[in-house]
Amino acid sequence: MNIAVLSGKGGTGKTTVSVNLALALNANYIDADVEEPNGFLFLEPQIYKVKDVLVEYPIIDKDKCTLCGECVRVCQFNALAKAKEEIVLFQKLCHSCGACQISCKFGAIEYSNREIGKIEKGKYKNIGCSRGILNVGEPMAVPVIKELLRDLTCKVNVIDCPPGTSCNVINVLRYADVAVLVTEPSEFGLHDLKMAVELVKTFKIPFGIVINKDDGGENIIKVYCKKEGIKIIGLIPYEREIAFMYSKGKILYEDVKYKELFDELASRLKEELKWN
Repeated sequence: MNIAVLSGKGGTGKTTVSVNLALALNANYIDADVEEPNGFLFLEPQIYKVKDVLVEYPIIDKDKCTLCGECVRVCQFNALAKAKEEIVLFQKLCHSCGACQISCKFGAIEYSNREIGKIEKGKYKNIGCSRGILNVGEPMAVPVIKELLRDLTCKVNVIDCPPGTSCNVINVLRYADVAVLVTEPSEFGLHDLKMAVELVKTFKIPFGIVINKDDGGENIIKVYCKKEGIKIIGLIPYEREIAFMYSKGKILYEDVKYKELFDELASRLKEELKWN
């Protein structure tokens, strides 16, 4: 069972929900927000394995290259350009598709590997923890996400998704059985929540809503969910104490007051999303 925790925008409390929900469910925590993986700041797991994430890129043999430009023509990502005396490669635009090598009639193109990130695996108490880390300056997170999610266990996995609704999120949702959408009661929160809802509906993934910074009133998120018939499975109160604990990197689930809150969220998740 893979539970994807996502949000239409950053800063809604997605990682807070992911970390504490994983503890409440005794599930593996997987941080797929590889551009800013901050779940380990709270869990501080004991790392036992680090693996490099490699991607392929073309190397052009200048002795064989005739500067015909066919490789430039077939590249759909503008990673190659024809200069006066050579074919220029823009490594970070290359998607490793292999089209340039196939198109070269003179055998002038071979492929090599370069590192774009890492996968870290560790343990916090009795739960497994893993995260992907995209190297600074690298523009493409998808290869790191795919490598991170390649060997998911049969246990329950809580996957902390990237924010937004980009291709990074889509590549996580391919593995998801259920989704938890975290939002906040603001105009921006509602606007981006609607996009996230449409995304999970497109993938036909059952989902529920968690409202962070809830003031207890009838806010715009509750009105929207009621109108659309969407289940709200959790409310996290708008309290100074939560913000203080978060700023100190403390885990809410290990506080008696908030443990009950996330245990209730885990219970509702099982009920509302047809837990298997």
